[in-house]
Amino acid sequence: MARYVALLRGVNVGGVNLKMADVRAAFTAIGFGNVSTVLASGNVMFDTEDGPAATKPRIERALADTFGYPARVHVLSLAEIERVITDFPFDADREGWHPYVIFLMGDEPRDVLLSVDLDADLEAVSPGDGVIYWTVERGRTLTSAIGKATARARIKELTTTRNLRTLKKLVG
Repeated sequence: MARYVALLRGVNVGGVNLKMADVRAAFTAIGFGNVSTVLASGNVMFDTEDGPAATKPRIERALADTFGYPARVHVLSLAEIERVITDFPFDADREGWHPYVIFLMGDEPRDVLLSVDLDADLEAVSPGDGVIYWTVERGRTLTSAIGKATARARIKELTTTRNLRTLKKLVG
């Protein structure tokens, strides 16, 4: 059995409100073991013999059937999460700034987000493997150029964002 993390897109941050106990029950019901959640923002850890390609559609279908919303998830191994943390190119401890990782589904959101005209005094981005690293001045997350771009409907459905501190909690 391998340990994986499912990052649920858009949970408990505006519209889709789920109780993590119910999410754990849904994951257990489809055969995953050792299911736990971290925070209430849709971070689910679980064990399975199947890889991400097989588990992603099972999870999305189970969440849609159980909770009645068009679920989108990113499934990553703990090693992938650790690599994302290690590769973060900015000063994660910079006073007054947030360190974020935007997880991508495909090239479309990458191309759009990397083409955004940024205010270098306010935010910075850097491409990674399946992610975009983003740092932004505290208090400006939603009003920054990247914040606005990730809120666009098409980009929103193809991305999910996590604070680097949350990712560190996942690998504990």
